[in-house]
Amino acid sequence: MLANGTKAPEFDLPDQDGRRHTLKTLLAEGPVILYFYPADFTPGCTKEACSFRDLHQELMKAKLRVVGVSPQDVDSHRRFADTHDLNFPLLADPDKKVVKAYDLDGPLGFGVRRGTYLIDRDGRIVDSVLADLRIGAHEAFVRAAIKSGAKKS
Repeated sequence: MLANGTKAPEFDLPDQDGRRHTLKTLLAEGPVILYFYPADFTPGCTKEACSFRDLHQELMKAKLRVVGVSPQDVDSHRRFADTHDLNFPLLADPDKKVVKAYDLDGPLGFGVRRGTYLIDRDGRIVDSVLADLRIGAHEAFVRAAIKSGAKKS
């Protein structure tokens, strides 16, 4: 994981609709919760994505956006978002360039570690959590960010 206070690496990736997103454009709308997950349609990743979907109204009130990143392609993300009625961007990183830039490549380069970052409008990492198998830790992290109203941003 990258250290708190670190400048978050810039990126340019397509979402499930093929629209390109950069960190800079995402931050123009306010702080971002950027979460990395191993794969679409796995039980843990589905539970995590649906929990973020269900927190959408609370996130909006706190002026926070959730954005997911994983190595699957745009088509996989589209099916995943449609199947689970996800209301946030899922960014496709098939080469894992962004995964690696955020220090979440799996052991020996296999897979992706489950990590979540809160990034303020200035592009600094305010807080983060790494909990590979503990999906609930990521939801608790997002709830804490909502509760604080992203005051640090």
